[in-house]
Amino acid sequence: MKKPSFFNRSELTATLWAFRKEFFIVGVLSFLTNLLMLAPTIYMLQVFDRVLTSQSELTLVAVSLITLFLFGVMASSEWLRSRVLVRAGMRFDEQLSTRVFNASFDAYLNQSSRSPSRSFGDLIQIRQFLTGNGIFALFDAPWAPIYIAVTFFLHPWLGILSLVFALIQAALAWFGHRHTVAPAEEAAQIGSETTSYLQSKLRNAEVLESMGMIGNLQKRWNQKYQAWMGKNSSAQGLTHRVTAWSKFIRYSQQSLALGAGALLVIDGQLSPGAMIAANVLMGRALAPIDQLVGTWRSFVTSRSAFERLEKLLADYPERDPALSRVAPSGAITLRGVVASAEGRTSPILKNISFEVAAGTVVAVLGPSGSGKSTLARVMIGIWPGAVGEVLLDDMPLERWERTELGPHLGYLPQDVELFDGTIAENIARLGQVDSAKVIEAARCAGMHEMILRFPKGYDTTIGEAGNLLSGGQRQRIGLARAIYGEPALVVLDEPNANLDDAGEAALMRTVVELKAKGKTVFLITHRPGAIAVADRLILLRDGEIFADGPKEAVLASLRNTSPSSGSTPAAPAAPSLGSPLPA
Repeated sequence: MKKPSFFNRSELTATLWAFRKEFFIVGVLSFLTNLLMLAPTIYMLQVFDRVLTSQSELTLVAVSLITLFLFGVMASSEWLRSRVLVRAGMRFDEQLSTRVFNASFDAYLNQSSRSPSRSFGDLIQIRQFLTGNGIFALFDAPWAPIYIAVTFFLHPWLGILSLVFALIQAALAWFGHRHTVAPAEEAAQIGSETTSYLQSKLRNAEVLESMGMIGNLQKRWNQKYQAWMGKNSSAQGLTHRVTAWSKFIRYSQQSLALGAGALLVIDGQLSPGAMIAANVLMGRALAPIDQLVGTWRSFVTSRSAFERLEKLLADYPERDPALSRVAPSGAITLRGVVASAEGRTSPILKNISFEVAAGTVVAVLGPSGSGKSTLARVMIGIWPGAVGEVLLDDMPLERWERTELGPHLGYLPQDVELFDGTIAENIARLGQVDSAKVIEAARCAGMHEMILRFPKGYDTTIGEAGNLLSGGQRQRIGLARAIYGEPALVVLDEPNANLDDAGEAALMRTVVELKAKGKTVFLITHRPGAIAVADRLILLRDGEIFADGPKEAVLASLRNTSPSSGSTPAAPAAPSLGSPLPA
């Protein structure tokens, strides 16, 4: 039998639906708990109307023992339903944590999310709501009509009074929903943006301090912070007003119910025991509604978190764990690739097409802003705004499972990002450290002897983002990480930007070794010195391929079109590279 479409509408809803057994158990326990909530009312009726009349101590003891037993059962039910929800919340987190991690990482990689931690915050918010007072209020709310009905049995006027107060509380809850949702969501959004803004800027604390930019940053941050404080204050003020009115109604109900009961007792229409019992019943009837009002903000926040998480999981489906491919050889093909970025009117890359056979060393040259770094990201499949085909061994990159493909790719970005841990752990890509592979990668990158001079060698901790290393050391460790495990395709973006002459010589030796092993290497650089080890040159200008082909043919073509050759140049070539080409 097909499930209702509601439960098929999203992955997150389907996950919650998988816990229907636990929610059913909580519902049964809530039924038992709320049913036993009538025990104090019945006990009062018995004491006032039977024990005090008969003056029977035996009856009092019997009624008291039964009531204590029922209280024990009620406490056990309360504890059990809390226990069930807590365990369900832990399982819910376990089932979704890895999935949310992968989806939020993909979203951040595609520049559709500024803060992956926001997704985990949403997951925590949902879990806390499912295990907190809000969910208990939802389970207890259906009992409010039952308590009101019992009050009607005691006396119709008391039932009407309790119904009036219940309607007032419900109206207040509706008012709170209509007027507090939007301000609360807006305040939360601005608060998240303010925190993300400050965290992103503090990553460059040394630049801020050295050039006296902290004051200017503080002014900008303070504007955002004050805007958030204003929105948050307004939202909290409205919520507090709703809560205050709710308390006023609750306290008024308690006093008026007692006064109305006393009036009925004076008129002989109600017994003293029924008067006390009615007061307790009214309090129990309004308690879930009052609790809903108190937890309304948590409900609104959880609902927003649910919607964001639902959209995230829908936009970034789970990767197929069974997807498996033969290890690639490194041949790469680009067909009609156009790469764009948000905020730009024209593409960064325009109709890029080329084929590179496995084992080829390609030098990509061009002036700043020509699209070299974007091309590097496109080739390894991490540029979000790219259209066209990128094939690795004639297979589109999006059809590879990234976890499986990762070991076959090596990438060294311009800004080398190392991670808190040891040198060996960083070279091993934070995975299981294979000492032989780590040393081999370090040797190939010309880093082995330098690492051995550190206090603890490969076990030296490099600090957050590698801040204990120099720029050249970070770049060479990043190079060792890129070639760890001998990947089939290696893309090096400005690998010699922070290297001295010895470091650059080691880099060229590394490229020669990779070529000898049949690896495909892309050297993206401003420096024409990399041409010496290249088999092929690709020259970019304004996002287009200006020249492409074997090294000798491209160099000969550029010399023939230079002004000194006497021919009419098709376009300025050598000057656009930023430095003269070697003869």
